[in-house]
Amino acid sequence: VQLQASGGGLVQAGGSLRLSCAASGLRFSSYAMGWFRQAPGKEREFVSLISWLGGSTGYADSVKGRFTVSRDNAKNAVYLQMNSLKPEDTAVYYCAAASVGPGSREVNEYAYWGQGTLVTVSS
Repeated sequence: VQLQASGGGLVQAGGSLRLSCAASGLRFSSYAMGWFRQAPGKEREFVSLISWLGGSTGYADSVKGRFTVSRDNAKNAVYLQMNSLKPEDTAVYYCAAASVGPGSREVNEYAYWGQGTLVTVSS
C-alpha cells in the first residue's frame, strides 16, 4: 500500500493550497480517508476525514469553514482544499487510510499512512 501526499509549499497568510493524496495497492473505495498534521514539537493531530463514498466528512474545529476534503474514487485520490491559511496551520500534512469503519479522529485507527507534505504559512 502506498499513499503519496503532495501539494504542500510556502504560502502567505490568507492564501490557499490544495493537497492531494494518491493511493495504490488497496481497494481505495473501501477505505475512509483522513488528513492529519504535525507541527514541530507537537503531536500529530486530526484535521479532516471523509467516508468511503464521500457522503460524510468531518473537520477539526480549528479548520472548519476553511478546509474542504473531497475524494475521487475513480482516480484513487483524496484532496484537501485549504483556504484562509493561518501561520498556525504550518505543519507536515499526512493522508491516511482508516483501518475500519467510516473514519475516525484517532491516529491509531488508521492502518496506512503517506509520507507527508510540508505546508508553511508565513505571516
